Amino acid sequence: MIIRPATKDDLPAILRIESVTFDAPWTKAHFLYELEKNPFSFLFVAVEEGHLVGYVDWWKTFEVGQLNNLAVAGPLRGKGIGHILLKDTLQRMKEAGCETAMLEVRVSNKAAIALYQSEGFQTSHRKPHYYENGEDAWAMIKTL
Repeated sequence: MIIRPATKDDLPAILRIESVTFDAPWTKAHFLYELEKNPFSFLFVAVEEGHLVGYVDWWKTFEVGQLNNLAVAGPLRGKGIGHILLKDTLQRMKEAGCETAMLEVRVSNKAAIALYQSEGFQTSHRKPHYYENGEDAWAMIKTL
């Protein structure tokens, strides 16, 4: 598997994964902004045998890495791709000078919570009604 910076050519595959993964998926405009206009954004894709199998988006703000979005193609979930993407992202954050990694995750997303905990993230606090459908989020944090 290769993890590399995303390009505009990756957007159709990213959007396909995004649309079936999240209740309120990011639009093409969101991803274009991350790629072309947000100087704090890092968007990477995981490619295996020529196919985009996952992606991650994060921001660097001073010494904090904010994990915004991590998704794996549906049929490939549970095969370790998300874990590889997360480990790679945390290493990149550290190399970029981040001292802390932060994220929000749906309280109902047990698989994602377990993934983040496996890499040392701890629950900081609950954010009530964080998502568009009113679901709460856990704020999670990890010292790098």
